[in-house]
Formats: sequence, structure tokens, C-alpha cells
Amino acid sequence: MAGSRAYLHKALAPDPQVGFVDFDGKVYETRLGPDKYVGWVELGTGKVFETRLGPDHYIGRVDLSNGNIFRHVAGGPDEYIADVDRDGNIFLHKALAPDPYIGNITPMPGYAQAGAAFLLLLAPELPSSSAS
Repeated sequence: MAGSRAYLHKALAPDPQVGFVDFDGKVYETRLGPDKYVGWVELGTGKVFETRLGPDHYIGRVDLSNGNIFRHVAGGPDEYIADVDRDGNIFLHKALAPDPYIGNITPMPGYAQAGAAFLLLLAPELPSSSAS
């Protein structure tokens, strides 16, 4: 594995590794058997794609200038849902409340890979009420 490990925050417990992101933008989910390839990010644009049977599916993007992460909304503008800081710490956006820490990526390769780690690895692990 050459890349960065993604960890989901668990209160009062060690943060489990949920996957990793190669430096070229490919994202893998950690499993007991072979790791599963789940998607990729365009390093130049920050667009994140989920790999499926058939064509890959655009699921969101990360702003490469500041680390803001957006989820794709069909028929509307992309929705701001999280951000990542320069140290690789990822925070879920909450309106009119402090943004809670939900995990990190280490080492921090860049905003593109960190955004892909959130959208493809961390967000699916959150309770559905948290990620919306």
C-alpha cells in the first residue's frame, strides 16, 4: 500500500482504518480479505467518482483551494457537507453548530485525496442522519 490511510473517529476507542487512498487518487476500502477498489478522484479538478458496474458515477467534489467538500445533488447545486484542514482532519458541516470531527487521513497527501476519502470511505460509515 502506497498512499494515505483513512480513519473514522470512534469516541473513547481507537479510530479504525476504513481504507486508503493512493497518491494517484485511487480509493480502496479496507477489508479482511483483499481490499476493495471503490472509486477515484481527478487530482486536477477534485471531482470524485464511485466505481460501479458500468460507468463510474460522479458523487461530489472537493475545492482544491480550501478543502471544502461537496456532495452531488441531482438537479441542483452540489451541497457543502464537510471540510478537511491542512493536517488531514475531517469535519462534518453542521449549520449553526460547531462542526464535529469525524476522522482523518494520514499522511495528508492533498485536498483531492482527502475529499475522496471522506466521500467514498467515511460518509458511508456515518449514520444517515449525520451525513445529511
